[in-house]
Amino acid sequence: MKTLKHISIVTLVLLGIFALSPSGQAIFAQGSDFYDKWRDFQDMVKIINTNYVEDVDWDKTMIGAQNGLMEALDPHSVYIEAERNKEIEESFRGNFEGIGIEFDIIDDYITVITPIVGSPSDGLLYPGDQIIKIDKTSAYKITRDGVFDKLRGPKGSRVDLEIARMGESELVPITIYRDKIPIYSVLAKFVMQDSTGYILLNRFAATTSSEVISAITELQAMGMERLIIDLRNNSGGYMDEVIKMVDFILPGGEKILSTKGRLKNANEEMYSKKKPTFYKQPIITLINRGSASASEIFAGALQDLDRGIVVGETSFGKGLVQRQYPLRDGSAVRVTVARYYTPSGRLIQRHYEKGDAADYYAELYEKDYGKDTVSLDDKPVYKTKMGRSVYGGGGITPDYVLHDPATISRDLAKLRRNDIRFFFKIASEYAVDHPELAEDWNSFLKNYQVDDALIEEVYKKIMAIEDLDLDEAKLREDDVTIRYYIKSELAGTLWGRNEQYQVRTQMDNQIQEARQYFEKAREIAESANYL
Repeated sequence: MKTLKHISIVTLVLLGIFALSPSGQAIFAQGSDFYDKWRDFQDMVKIINTNYVEDVDWDKTMIGAQNGLMEALDPHSVYIEAERNKEIEESFRGNFEGIGIEFDIIDDYITVITPIVGSPSDGLLYPGDQIIKIDKTSAYKITRDGVFDKLRGPKGSRVDLEIARMGESELVPITIYRDKIPIYSVLAKFVMQDSTGYILLNRFAATTSSEVISAITELQAMGMERLIIDLRNNSGGYMDEVIKMVDFILPGGEKILSTKGRLKNANEEMYSKKKPTFYKQPIITLINRGSASASEIFAGALQDLDRGIVVGETSFGKGLVQRQYPLRDGSAVRVTVARYYTPSGRLIQRHYEKGDAADYYAELYEKDYGKDTVSLDDKPVYKTKMGRSVYGGGGITPDYVLHDPATISRDLAKLRRNDIRFFFKIASEYAVDHPELAEDWNSFLKNYQVDDALIEEVYKKIMAIEDLDLDEAKLREDDVTIRYYIKSELAGTLWGRNEQYQVRTQMDNQIQEARQYFEKAREIAESANYL
């Protein structure tokens, strides 16, 4: 009963304070409905506490109530528990402190997928290394949370590892001193053979704009003449970072974005800054239905201003502006305060029914995933800077819809679901026995092909996996794809993630198709006097 009394007292005090606040006075001025609902809520708490069959876990129950309150507003207003809030802040802050590896749990041990460039592990750990002991304690069957607990820590602190490394008969002792570890937004950046630059961006975090600007500068020095920015499955992030990115590729005075809300300070218009130079090469932005929020702001601005063209499929349609407000226990509420509009006035937000967040998300992901089935018949038409027609009604509709992503057989998909790291393990073992492959990256990229002896060994290992019931004939229909999987994992093992993605782009039909639209991108940008 003490817990209930505490909840009741706090509730009454908060209600009194709220009633005296400007927001509270505005709500109570609308009538007694809010007060009646608040009193009903208190009655519910008392009834549950008195009559429920078991003692009530009020911490858990109140979290449920807080989640329900936010879910009833719109799909993007959320309550964030304290521990989750800490993780989110870290993932977007741009760094944390630890040893610096990307890892997975394979065969019950921490397995290094790749050391993060510039981290303490860079040059000490290698793809395929398995961490057997941490500070003399076995790491067998460690959980992912356990990995974070053991390997993260304050800068300068020491951790002693014992590593099982392919090609070594005994465990390798390695001492690493933890440091700040950068979290990169740019997953890959390189120049293709036809001087097309490629940047793969997975989020908009605190360092994204500086990463992208540095990447563009670096690629130009390597001979880039045109650029693809891949935002597929990029769910967004910080709006300020998008504005800085768009500003870098525009002259001054161009409207990038506007927001409109009920509060005066939620109404903004953002423009590019006056500057003598800006990035002037043709741009193609690649999106799909997993591209949301900040990704849509970027794609919509380039499209509306005729700075570049957008290809792929219609994006997710998340155009609500959230502000995050901290709560005393370290948790937070993220509340929608405005809506995003592109330079032409298009509302990015897709229609939703209040309280139906599950249906809102399922709508795009359960129906014809990988296909752009959005009809333009009922979409409102807007005009770009140079008078081209673009479409509103939610999401960013591409200028050119690409063919569906290349698919794989059900049997190969089943194999990857069963063991997503299967081809990584094959490549890690093969790289140890063939160090000569690492001698010349350009030769590997252009000329290396997985030989028949290796591929036959791979098929034997696949068919030896129990309980999967795979059809070898069906798997062999994906022979070209399987060879690309192995080659890309070899590139990652021998050189790094950037090279791994270079191989992947060779098998990505949407990237290859997107390249044919650069003449149109150049024509549009020239007509708007950007080039």
